[in-house]
Amino acid sequence: MEFLANSLALCSDRIVTPDGVMAGAVLVDDEVITDIVDRGRIPASFLRVEYAGKVIMPGLVDTHVHINEPGRTEWEGFETATRSAAAGGITTLVDMPLNSSPVTTTIEAFRKKLDASRGKLYVDCGFHAGLVPENSRDIKDLLEAGVLGVKAFLIDSGIDEFQNVTEKDLRDSLTTIAKSGLPLLVHAELATAGPGLRSQPRMPYHIYLSSRPREWEHHAIKLLIQLCREFECHIHIVHLSSADAVPMLREARKEGLPITVETCPHYLFFSAEEIMNGDTRFKCAPPIREKENRERLWAALKEGVVTCVVSDHSPCPPEMKQLTEGDFQKSWGGIPSLQFGLSIVWTEARRRGHDLSELAEWMSHQPARLAGLEGKKGLIAPGHDADLVVWDPESTINVRQGEVHHRHKITPYEGRVLQGKVLATFLRGRKVYEDGQMYGPFGTTLLRHQLKKVPAWSN
Repeated sequence: MEFLANSLALCSDRIVTPDGVMAGAVLVDDEVITDIVDRGRIPASFLRVEYAGKVIMPGLVDTHVHINEPGRTEWEGFETATRSAAAGGITTLVDMPLNSSPVTTTIEAFRKKLDASRGKLYVDCGFHAGLVPENSRDIKDLLEAGVLGVKAFLIDSGIDEFQNVTEKDLRDSLTTIAKSGLPLLVHAELATAGPGLRSQPRMPYHIYLSSRPREWEHHAIKLLIQLCREFECHIHIVHLSSADAVPMLREARKEGLPITVETCPHYLFFSAEEIMNGDTRFKCAPPIREKENRERLWAALKEGVVTCVVSDHSPCPPEMKQLTEGDFQKSWGGIPSLQFGLSIVWTEARRRGHDLSELAEWMSHQPARLAGLEGKKGLIAPGHDADLVVWDPESTINVRQGEVHHRHKITPYEGRVLQGKVLATFLRGRKVYEDGQMYGPFGTTLLRHQLKKVPAWSN
C-alpha cells in the first residue's frame, strides 16, 4: 500500500529523535514532520500506521556516491542508484563529479547532469562539483548553480579527464570556496616514493596494501590542515582509512578548525587479514587496512574525530574488476555497497556497544550537516522533511545477488549475514520502498540556492 504525505501518523516503540529513543507517533503533514506525540494524542484525521517494536529513524544521507550518469550509465545510473538507496533506507544522495562523462567541472557539464537525472530519482539527490587543474574560474559558476560541495583529488583519480590538483591549484580556489561556505571534499593521499605495483595474476592482497601506505594519507592530511587554518575554509576528508592520522585530526578539531572526516562501511567491517589472494572485489583506494587499524577507526568515530559514515559507492562493469585474473593493479578500485550500508554498520556497531542514536548521528544527521541540509534532512524533528526509514535491528539479511538493486550485482558483501533489515522508506512522507516493492520515482534535485541559508560550519 502506498501512503501519501498528507496527515500520516507513523507509530513505533522506538523512534530515534534528537532527544533519544522514544515511543509514540511521528506526525507528517504536507511532506514535513509536524510533531512527535504519544499515541493517545494522534489527531483523528491522521492515517495511523503501526510499526510496533520496529525502529523509525531519520532517512540516511549519503554524501559520497558515484552515480556515473551521464556518459557511464553502464556502470550505474540515477535510476539504479536511487532505487538501491531507497531499498537501503537512504533518502538523500549527493553525487560525486567524476566517473560521469562529462565530469562535473563546468557549468555546461552540470546542466547535462541535471538533465540526465530528470524523472529517474527515487530519492532526493544533490551534486558536488569537481576541482581540477585550470578550472578555478569555473568553480564560482558551479557554486552559484547550486552544487552542495566541491571535490578534489590529491592523487590520480583513475579518470583521465578528472586530473588531481596540486597545492597551487587548491590555493587558487580556496578563497572562493571559503566565501561560499561550502565544503571542499578531498581524496587525501599524496604519493611519495614507494614499492609501486606491478601487474600480477592472483595478487596477494598485502602487495596491493603496501603499495598505498598510510603515510600517503598523513602527508595529504597535514597539508589540508595547514590550508584549512590559513584559508578558514571547511575542508572535509573523504574515506579516511588510516587511523594513524587521527591524532593530528583530533588536534585540528580541538583548535576549532572547520575540518570534518568521513569513513566508510568497508573500513569498519573488513580487515586486510581476511582478504584472499586475487579477490579484487575488495580493491578500493585508500585500501582496507589491518584489524587493529579498523578498531582505532571505530574509536575515532565514537570520539567524534570521524564525524560520519558514507558509502563511497563506486561500481563498475564486472569485467573491470578483473575477477578472473585477480590482478589488483589492473582492477577498478571501488566497493558497491549503497543498498546495505545501514545493515553493515549496525552489524559491527552493536557488537561494540553502540546504540541507535549514535547510528543516526553518523549516517543521517552529520552527513546532512555536511551537505548544508541541516534543518531539512537528517533528524526526526518538527519542520524537517518527513524522510524516514523503518527497520528491524533484530532481523538479519543474507546478501544475495538476486536481491541487489545496484546495476551490477558484484559486491564483497555477497554471502554475508548482516544484522538489521530495512522494511520501509519514506521520502517527504511518501512511501518509496517496502519489502522489495518500489514506488515512484518521487525524488527531486537539491540545489543550494533553493535551500535555507546555512551558517558556516562549526565543530
